Amino acid sequence: MSEKDDMLIYDEDDSVKFIQNYLPQEMKGKFSNDDINYIVDLVYDFYESKGFMNEDPEKDADVEIDEEELIAYVIKNAKKDGVGKFEAEEISFIVQGELEYCDSINMFE
Repeated sequence: MSEKDDMLIYDEDDSVKFIQNYLPQEMKGKFSNDDINYIVDLVYDFYESKGFMNEDPEKDADVEIDEEELIAYVIKNAKKDGVGKFEAEEISFIVQGELEYCDSINMFE
Protein backbone atom coordinates (compact mmCIF):
# COMPACT_ATOMS: atom_id res chain seq x y z
CA MET A 1 0.00 0.00 0.00
CA SER A 2 1.42 3.40 -0.87
CA GLU A 3 1.75 6.29 1.55
CA LYS A 4 -1.16 7.97 -0.24
CA ASP A 5 -3.37 4.92 0.45
CA ASP A 6 -2.18 4.85 4.08
CA MET A 7 -3.36 8.41 4.63
CA LEU A 8 -6.80 7.52 3.24
CA ILE A 9 -7.40 5.08 6.10
CA TYR A 10 -5.66 7.21 8.73
CA ASP A 11 -8.11 9.34 10.69
CA GLU A 12 -6.63 12.02 12.94
CA ASP A 13 -9.67 12.13 15.24
CA ASP A 14 -9.65 8.34 15.63
CA SER A 15 -5.93 8.48 16.35
CA VAL A 16 -6.45 11.02 19.14
CA LYS A 17 -9.30 8.98 20.67
CA PHE A 18 -7.17 5.84 20.48
CA ILE A 19 -4.23 7.57 22.19
CA GLN A 20 -6.45 9.10 24.89
CA ASN A 21 -7.72 5.58 25.68
CA TYR A 22 -4.19 4.14 25.46
CA LEU A 23 -2.75 6.48 28.11
CA PRO A 24 -2.36 5.02 31.60
CA GLN A 25 -4.98 6.05 34.16
CA GLU A 26 -2.69 8.54 35.91
CA MET A 27 -2.19 10.43 32.61
CA LYS A 28 -5.83 10.48 31.51
CA GLY A 29 -7.11 14.04 31.23
CA LYS A 30 -3.61 15.55 31.32
CA PHE A 31 -3.43 16.09 27.54
CA SER A 32 -6.01 17.88 25.46
CA ASN A 33 -6.84 16.55 22.01
CA ASP A 34 -4.92 19.53 20.62
CA ASP A 35 -1.86 18.58 22.70
CA ILE A 36 -1.96 15.05 21.32
CA ASN A 37 -2.43 16.28 17.74
CA TYR A 38 0.52 18.63 18.18
CA ILE A 39 2.76 15.87 19.57
CA VAL A 40 1.76 13.43 16.82
CA ASP A 41 2.50 16.12 14.23
CA LEU A 42 5.97 16.55 15.75
CA VAL A 43 6.50 12.78 15.58
CA TYR A 44 5.76 12.81 11.85
CA ASP A 45 7.94 15.91 11.40
CA PHE A 46 10.76 13.94 13.01
CA TYR A 47 10.12 10.94 10.72
CA GLU A 48 10.16 13.23 7.70
CA SER A 49 13.37 14.98 8.79
CA LYS A 50 15.05 11.57 9.03
CA GLY A 51 13.80 10.49 5.59
CA PHE A 52 11.48 7.80 7.00
CA MET A 53 8.49 9.06 5.03
CA ASN A 54 9.99 8.38 1.61
CA GLU A 55 8.08 6.33 -0.92
CA ASP A 56 10.72 3.65 -1.42
CA PRO A 57 9.27 0.50 0.20
CA GLU A 58 12.68 -1.20 0.22
CA LYS A 59 14.13 1.56 2.41
CA ASP A 60 11.09 1.55 4.70
CA ALA A 61 11.60 -2.13 5.54
CA ASP A 62 14.78 -1.40 7.52
CA VAL A 63 13.74 1.71 9.43
CA GLU A 64 15.07 1.80 12.97
CA ILE A 65 13.77 4.68 15.05
CA ASP A 66 15.79 5.93 18.01
CA GLU A 67 12.97 6.54 20.48
CA GLU A 68 15.17 8.63 22.79
CA GLU A 69 16.12 10.92 19.89
CA LEU A 70 12.46 11.16 18.83
CA ILE A 71 11.30 12.04 22.35
CA ALA A 72 14.08 14.63 22.74
CA TYR A 73 12.99 16.17 19.41
CA VAL A 74 9.36 16.43 20.57
CA ILE A 75 10.28 17.91 23.97
CA LYS A 76 12.69 20.43 22.42
CA ASN A 77 10.19 21.61 19.80
CA ALA A 78 7.27 21.79 22.23
CA LYS A 79 9.37 23.95 24.55
CA LYS A 80 10.59 26.12 21.63
CA ASP A 81 7.01 26.58 20.36
CA GLY A 82 5.76 27.40 23.87
CA VAL A 83 3.21 24.58 23.72
CA GLY A 84 4.06 22.93 26.99
CA LYS A 85 6.65 21.20 29.08
CA PHE A 86 6.32 17.47 28.61
CA GLU A 87 8.14 14.65 30.35
CA ALA A 88 9.92 11.96 28.33
CA GLU A 89 7.71 9.20 29.80
CA GLU A 90 4.55 11.08 28.77
CA ILE A 91 5.78 11.53 25.20
CA SER A 92 6.76 7.87 25.08
CA PHE A 93 3.19 6.80 25.93
CA ILE A 94 1.78 9.08 23.21
CA VAL A 95 4.29 7.76 20.65
CA GLN A 96 3.47 4.17 21.60
CA GLY A 97 -0.24 4.94 21.39
CA GLU A 98 0.21 6.37 17.90
CA LEU A 99 2.16 3.29 16.79
CA GLU A 100 -0.55 1.02 18.24
CA TYR A 101 -3.22 3.01 16.40
CA CYS A 102 -1.30 2.66 13.12
CA ASP A 103 -0.95 -1.09 13.74
CA SER A 104 -4.69 -1.34 14.47
CA ILE A 105 -5.51 0.02 10.99
CA ASN A 106 -2.71 -1.98 9.34
CA MET A 107 -1.06 1.20 8.14
CA PHE A 108 2.42 -0.32 7.91
CA GLU A 109 1.52 -3.48 6.02
